[in-house]
Amino acid sequence: MRTARWLLRSVCPSFFAVSCAAAPHASAPTPAREPIALTAQSVALPGASAPASLDYIVYESAGGRVWVPVGNTGSVDVFDPARGAFTRVDGFKTDEREVRGAKRTIGPSAATVGEGAVYVGNRATREVCAVDAKALRLGACAKVGGDTDGVAYVASVKELWVTTPDEKSITVLDVSNPGAPAAKSVIAFAGEPEGYAVDEARGLFFTNLEDAGGTVVVDVKTHTVKATWQAGCGENGPRGLAFDAARGFLFVACTDHVQVLDTRHDGAHLGRLETGNGVDNIDWLDAKQLLYTAAAKDARLTVARVDDAGRATIIATGTTALGARNPVADAKGNAYVADGRGARLLIFAMP
Repeated sequence: MRTARWLLRSVCPSFFAVSCAAAPHASAPTPAREPIALTAQSVALPGASAPASLDYIVYESAGGRVWVPVGNTGSVDVFDPARGAFTRVDGFKTDEREVRGAKRTIGPSAATVGEGAVYVGNRATREVCAVDAKALRLGACAKVGGDTDGVAYVASVKELWVTTPDEKSITVLDVSNPGAPAAKSVIAFAGEPEGYAVDEARGLFFTNLEDAGGTVVVDVKTHTVKATWQAGCGENGPRGLAFDAARGFLFVACTDHVQVLDTRHDGAHLGRLETGNGVDNIDWLDAKQLLYTAAAKDARLTVARVDDAGRATIIATGTTALGARNPVADAKGNAYVADGRGARLLIFAMP
């Protein structure tokens, strides 16, 4: 397969490289294009030694930056693609715990973007803290009922929804004052919530029950469960979620594929995307109708376009690293993947 080198001058030229399959020769009917082969560039996390404790990362569209909470350094490393460099937000507490028979340092592990603030969940202290998005300064924190996992901002009600799977609950925080999150309520579930997505227009919050199975639909205003759908993830359970606001598609990450559900027709099954093994959280880019997955066990990034019928077509793939997962996409479609074993951020430029 012929390849061509691409240079993305608008986004950190020294950090991006990509190879692309040559366009197929026109014929009738036109054969399907082969997926673009993406090549990773990596940026080391400042002050972190491998392996680093990484989980959820987030793209902040207003600043054009990627926020990477790093548990064992007690920091959130904010990557600016325009400069090709990180800025560290320090001051988060850490703790050493035994995880699967080994000592592990835990700390900040998830982030979500609010209005003028980015909120960071810290497993070490069981709290969520506000970070001033302009000053990059750590602010006030609020306690939650258990170890934090995912953190989601719900703009319509100015709340943070924090999954606390050990407690089989979601803790809701009031952030009507952006710099001062405050405890508001707790929503109990029949299983351990994992992943999140929000339908702001209809006031719905989605989470998965990893241990019990099922994707739960929660009314944002009443905090009551409206429905539970089965994505067919099998015994390993569902993981991350992403939402297509324009068409009402909900993407449910199973460990080896993504199932597309139609939220406007009671969670009806639409397309299915094969991804490889080890999928956790996923991302969706509305503007380009692209879905991003990273299979940690197969070291594979998959970028797929989803049509109006919910069918997914792979348009690009890339080799990541064992254990690398939880991709996010920027406004241009470039992908960023957290590589904990390598203590780095992997960057894939889309042509």
